[in-house]
This record gives sequence, structure tokens and C-alpha cells, in this order.
Amino acid sequence: MLDRDETHSPAVPPPPVAAGRPLPLKVAAPMAVVAGLALLLAFPPYGVWPLAPVGVALLAAAAHRRRLRAGAGVGFLTGVALFAPLLSWTNLHTGYLPWVLLSLLQAGYLALLGAATAWVSPLADRGRWAWPALTGLLWVGQEALRDRTPFGGFPWGRLAFSQDDSPLLRLAALGGAPLVTFAVALTGGLLVTAAWHAWTTLRAARQTPADTAPADTDGRDPAPGGNALTGAAPARRWAPVIAPAVAAVAVVAAGLLVPLAAAGSGAPVTVAIVQGNVPRLGLDFNAQRQAVLNNHVDATIELAAQVAAGTQRQPDLVVWPENSSDIDPLRNPTAGARISQAADTIRAPILVGAVLLGPGPGQVRNAGILWQPDTGADMSQLYTKRHPVPFAEYVPLRDIARMVSDKVDLVRNDFVPGSTPGVVRAGPIVLGDVICFEVAYDEVVRDTVTGGAQLLVVQTNNATFDVAEARQQLAMVRLRAVEHGRPALMASTVGVSGFVAPDGRVSDATGFNTREVVVRELRLHDGRTLATRLGWWPELALAGLAVAALVGAGVLRRRQRVVPG
Repeated sequence: MLDRDETHSPAVPPPPVAAGRPLPLKVAAPMAVVAGLALLLAFPPYGVWPLAPVGVALLAAAAHRRRLRAGAGVGFLTGVALFAPLLSWTNLHTGYLPWVLLSLLQAGYLALLGAATAWVSPLADRGRWAWPALTGLLWVGQEALRDRTPFGGFPWGRLAFSQDDSPLLRLAALGGAPLVTFAVALTGGLLVTAAWHAWTTLRAARQTPADTAPADTDGRDPAPGGNALTGAAPARRWAPVIAPAVAAVAVVAAGLLVPLAAAGSGAPVTVAIVQGNVPRLGLDFNAQRQAVLNNHVDATIELAAQVAAGTQRQPDLVVWPENSSDIDPLRNPTAGARISQAADTIRAPILVGAVLLGPGPGQVRNAGILWQPDTGADMSQLYTKRHPVPFAEYVPLRDIARMVSDKVDLVRNDFVPGSTPGVVRAGPIVLGDVICFEVAYDEVVRDTVTGGAQLLVVQTNNATFDVAEARQQLAMVRLRAVEHGRPALMASTVGVSGFVAPDGRVSDATGFNTREVVVRELRLHDGRTLATRLGWWPELALAGLAVAALVGAGVLRRRQRVVPG
């Protein structure tokens, strides 16, 4: 995919271009790999969030002014360096091939981003401040596409999810994850603008006036939107470097000015998370389903004993994780009796993560069902997961998928998606229930809040993954809490579980592969942030501007008679 040389053979005259050459390929290719590694280190479990804009900047520089094929090539290198290690938890129990294919698929979207970055280079070269904005818009457009395709998309690794400890996280309250991604990429664009001007300024300073005189007349001006500044006064010479660098710092600092939702003005409620753990990590957790159910029942009964002894507060709600009852408690009297025993003992409703059979033969549902003390299952408060995971909860193109990995046959029955948002009413608490990977999808979470949810609940099962995946998921919960101004919690079978305040702070986080129960008093929230009210409009506007930029670059290329790569 990478061109061996971006220069043209003497036998073939170069096309007329208005801008200069790209970075040498021997520099750009390693830079692209470093870009992916920098992006990787921004995500949990590493969490070095300032490296996300650095990674964006390195990729933007590597792809700038390249032919389309070479731009796609450097983008693909960045994607592999990012996604292969970021998604390594997917190969723990399924073999290497599914992990490799998923990583390569996700890297393909960054290849498209690299090609798009190369395509809009003429626009970036026309003005100093165009490059940062273009970088931000293209990242939002790439993520909007990746979040939806194929089979409903896979939003893991969005720039926004790397900013859980960053001031930029607060921007989620204004425009959700798309605005946070735009701000991160805009910052990266400012950094690359400053660095590119610094490089060209230093290079120009080493040249004589005679050497630099024709720099902007032969079509090889090294700086986007500007000329060599050797003869300028020092302050003016470095202004194109200092201004975008200061602007990058200002963008990050501006996040601190965004007001966040207060803790909530509603009545206090006490919520318990039960992390029952599993006997063994791995895909065979289903074979341990009775033991897993017993773990959660026993831990809840132990909590009830602590309440009776006065050493723990009486909860208003108990939350069990996804797959806490993989035995259908509606059809298996023994499983139902065990859950009723726990609810009756703790004297509080339990939100149970259960696998339910039906509605048709060979079909199952991944559900959250409210189990009341004394009366049992409340069928009016049942949420069925709306976004089952392809190749994990259902298998599209099963015959073809089996050729890739026989592990697909572990999914014997396809999970049926639900059709309504996860709004569950548990006495004085209105829950916004989302299950596992659904927390990565903007509309799934937003629909619960617009439906009246006061507390966001993420039921998940990390028994088939590792602690890195769990911490990446918790980072998403933190963004959702800020985005919608709601207290939130994540309940996992094995960890990490914990509570998240509306400002994104985590409390009572549990360990991984442990049995723990955490109890916390929360204040519910009914207000709506600007992000909640705007919904998908910020993403639509930014992605629309990205498309406009691509069209504008095409028009400009035609005017300049640039031959596409």
C-alpha cells in the first residue's frame, strides 16, 4: 500500500501541485507506527491521555501530502499498531485468527482516515488554521463510520474513550463522545501544525537567502499556508509555531470551564453492587452457570446478614451483573427460587442479569429483569439487550464464520435483540440499564436518559476477557456519566465494578477476579445536559463538515490539476 518513493521519475514529469513534498517515506512509516503506539498508551490500562493528541498529530504529519494509496498505507500502520494490542483481550479464549481479523478490520478504518488526510492536504496547505479543523472533522467522520459498520459497528477505541482522566472529558456534557473526539483530534491538529512550522522554520534558517528565495514559487513550499521565514524578525518567524501550540493548550484547558451536573437533588438512595465472581475465567463460564448463580445469591445473603447486624446500610436496590443467572429463572423453578431467596432476605429488588429462552425456538435473550422480594420476577420491568454482539451473541454468515473459527459453534442459539430502551423502574429509582458493550453506543445510552432514567446501570460480564478490557469499559461508563449528568455504576461478574459520579469520578472500584460487594448512597438526577438534548446532532454536523471538506478538497485539486494518487 505504501509508495516506495513519493518523488517522480525524471522520465515522467511531476504533476503541477501547489504544495510541497510529503515527509520521506522512511520517516513517515515509522512515524505512523509510533502514532498507533501513542494512541494505545492513551487508553486504559495505561491511561496516558495526553498521548492521544500526539498520536493524532504523528498520523496527520505522516499522511500529509501523500498519494492516496500511501496515505492509506500509513493509516493502516497506525491502525495495526493501535488495535492489535488494544483488542488483544479478544484472543484469550478464541484463538488468534478472530483477533487478527478484527484488528485488521478496525485498522482498515484508519487506512481510510489516512487516505482522507492525504486527500484534503491541498486545503490544509491553503491556510495555517485549516489543518487542525480538518484533522478533527476527519476523525469524527471516521469514527461515525466505524461505529456503525459492519453489523452495527464496533466503537471500541474511540478517541473520546481515552480521555477519562482528561479535562476534555467534560466536553461530553456539551456534545457527547463525538465532541470529545473532535477536541482531541483538533488538539492533535494544532500540535502537528506547530511542529511542521517549527521544522520548516529551522530548515529555512539553515539556508541562505538565495536558497530560500524561490521556496514558494516552485510549488514546494514546506509549510502549509506559509513561506520560508528566514528573513523575518525572530518573533514573527516563530509566531506560526507558538500560536497553534498555545491554542492546543487552550483547547485542553477549556474543558475545565465546562460546568458539570451537580450530585443530584433527588432523595438519597442506597445501591449495592454484587460481584459474585466465577469459578474459572474463560469461555466455559456457561458450564459453571449454577455455581455463578450461587455465588451471587450467597454474596447477597451475606450482605443481608451485615445489614441485620448493623454493619452495612440497607440497600434500596441490588444490582447483579450480566450472566449472573445463565439458567433461565423464569422457566427453571430452582433458579427462580434461589433468586427469590436472595431478594426476600435482602428485602430489596434485585436487577438480575439473566439469559432467557425464547421468544422462538432456538432463540435466547440477554436481559436485565427486576426481581422483587415476596413477589418474584416483575415482567413489566424487563430489558432485553438491543445490540447483541456479532460473532459472540449471534453469528451472521455462520457457515463462512465457521471456516474462520470453530468457536462460533459455542454460540448455539442466536440472541434476539430487544426493541425498547432499558428504562427499568425499581421503586423510587428509574434505571437506565445497558448491557455490556452497549455502553459504547451513543444512542443506546441516550435513549434510557430521554426515557426518564435517573441512574445509569451497566451490567457486564468480563469473565471471558481480562482486566484491561474491564478498565476500558469503565472509562466508557465515566464518559456516559458526564455526558448525561447521571450517577452511574458498572456491575461485573468478575470486575471491575464500581460507582461513577456525574463528574466522572470513580468510587469503590473492585478488584479483578474477586468476589466483592460494594454499597453506596447516591442522589438521583433528573435534569438533562446539553449533550442529552442535542442527541446525535453534534456528530451529524461534524461528520457533515468532514464530507464537505472531502468535496472541497476534490474541487481544489481539480482547479490545481492535481493527479490523485
